[in-house]
Amino acid sequence: MLINNALFFTLGLAALIAGAELLVRGASKLAISAGISPLLIGLTIVAFGASAPTLAVSVGAALCDAPGIALGNVIGGNIFNVLLILGLSALIVPLAVQNQIIRQKIPIMIGASLLLLAFALDGYIDRFEGLVLFATLIAYTLFLVRQSSVATQAEQAELIGDIPETTWARGKYIQIAMMAGGFALLALGAYWLVDAAVEVARSLGVSDLTIGLTVVAAGTSLPGLATSLVAALRGERDIAVGNIIGSNIFNICAVLGITGIVAPNGIPVSEIARSIDLWIMAAAALACLPVIINGREISHGEGGLLLAYYAAYIIWLILVAQQSAHAHAFANIILGYALPATIIFLVFDISRRDTKKTPPEP
Repeated sequence: MLINNALFFTLGLAALIAGAELLVRGASKLAISAGISPLLIGLTIVAFGASAPTLAVSVGAALCDAPGIALGNVIGGNIFNVLLILGLSALIVPLAVQNQIIRQKIPIMIGASLLLLAFALDGYIDRFEGLVLFATLIAYTLFLVRQSSVATQAEQAELIGDIPETTWARGKYIQIAMMAGGFALLALGAYWLVDAAVEVARSLGVSDLTIGLTVVAAGTSLPGLATSLVAALRGERDIAVGNIIGSNIFNICAVLGITGIVAPNGIPVSEIARSIDLWIMAAAALACLPVIINGREISHGEGGLLLAYYAAYIIWLILVAQQSAHAHAFANIILGYALPATIIFLVFDISRRDTKKTPPEP
């Protein structure tokens, strides 16, 4: 039974990735044929396509009465994006972001994270709050369109990112068929993945939230991981960071917004998500602040810290899932010792680099 579930989970994940790729290729080509600018396509269709697997899984989970997976998929995905993907990217190359548009996205991501936290504190994300999140997405998209009109050519190239190139998909009907096939694969992949994840969670006695926060979140974030790591290896730092920031904004505003609207009974938020996981997601968003403070970079050391905190978070989730008596002690060690040590390290690191930048007095 476990082997069958693992097989369907893998097939579902593959279908999600293939479906998102087909959807983005078809929609991009169709938009170009309709005379829409490549920049606008990169800001909307390509960015939305990166979050399409997360959206498909969360909506499918909500409709299958697995709200823990729907919520955990977004929370865990955003934590994965910042702590793991950003951490790994910074280990490859220090991430100094110069693009003003990308730097403006970070406060929007922080604001969206805090808005979600405020909505979830009462234990429920209802349809009205879903509409507010979705309206925030529309406002965010309009902001990007407005900013793109005054962006330099270099900034436009970075914002476009990698719009897929195809020579054979020039016919309108082929492009529509690609989009239809992408949607079909997304729906099928979401069904397989959610069904397998729920079965595994119940057989192991693990909550839907924990499965959503870990395996499902990591799986649906794999396209973003590949994109950011390749961008970092190429030295395209703005794309590496912008992909993460944009994905987090779409996850909150589009995925939870639409899920909250279509879910029959809204999205219930468990006590542990309200007391721990949502706060960690907000803290991970705030960890991006150094990028916009005086143009600072995320150094190798800070990338290592992000990875260490993700590892600590996963260990804590495992301890909680096993109902281990060490879970509380582990959390106290992180909060009482690791977090203060991290703050001291960051203050020292910032001071050291600011001293290096300050020219000596004559």
